[in-house]
Amino acid sequence: MTAHALTDSWTMTRRELARWQRQPVQLAVNLVFPVMLLLMFGYLVGGGRGVAGDYRDYLIPGMLALTMAFGLEGTMIAVTQDLDKGVIDRFRSMPMANGAVLVGRSAADMLQSALTLLVLIAVGAALGWRPGGGPAALLAAVGLLLLFRFAMLWIGIHLALVAGRPELVQAVQILVWPVGFLSNAFATPDSMPGWLGTAVEWNPMSHTATAVRDLFGVPGAESGHVGWAVVWPLVLLAVFFPLAVRRFARLSR
Repeated sequence: MTAHALTDSWTMTRRELARWQRQPVQLAVNLVFPVMLLLMFGYLVGGGRGVAGDYRDYLIPGMLALTMAFGLEGTMIAVTQDLDKGVIDRFRSMPMANGAVLVGRSAADMLQSALTLLVLIAVGAALGWRPGGGPAALLAAVGLLLLFRFAMLWIGIHLALVAGRPELVQAVQILVWPVGFLSNAFATPDSMPGWLGTAVEWNPMSHTATAVRDLFGVPGAESGHVGWAVVWPLVLLAVFFPLAVRRFARLSR
């Protein structure tokens, strides 16, 4: 049964990857957009309130975490389009594992997210940024970032299934913005008003960004956040993964 589900999920993943060949411009936009954000906040908008030392050392790990929270609308729209066009109904008539469509879609998104991280890290290196934690710490940081992305992804999939229609996705996607910008991606919580700094410190993305800074060896980075950077995404997955699968099963009846 497990092998059957994995085979079905891989088939759906290949289906999503085939879209990359048909829509290369969309893939390029998804890769270029976070680079534009990095350059804009690093050189145009400025920032870094409360940050000691080179702002790039603080900003780039924060941008990596922010990128993992953004860009969910592509997956959300793809899910709602499959529902709206009746594609799910056609898959429903096949002997396919329940949820394989969602797993395949999420796997393709994770591949794109990993590629986005590689591009951003390469751009950061071109700008003179160097992670100082060593290869093992770099891999651990990338793992934490992808774990956070995976959790955010299943929140997005669940909300897409609830929305049901592509035109409602943008209204739902706006909920991601508070998660991204009410964080320590651009400035330290200590530089913010007390109530806002407290909210920022509790943001799951802030824990991921802080843990990644620590692993990258950023001067002055707080330690002790790696555990929270693992626990928060797992808690979110424990809530939203079964909700999404259950919602999909109800739609498939």
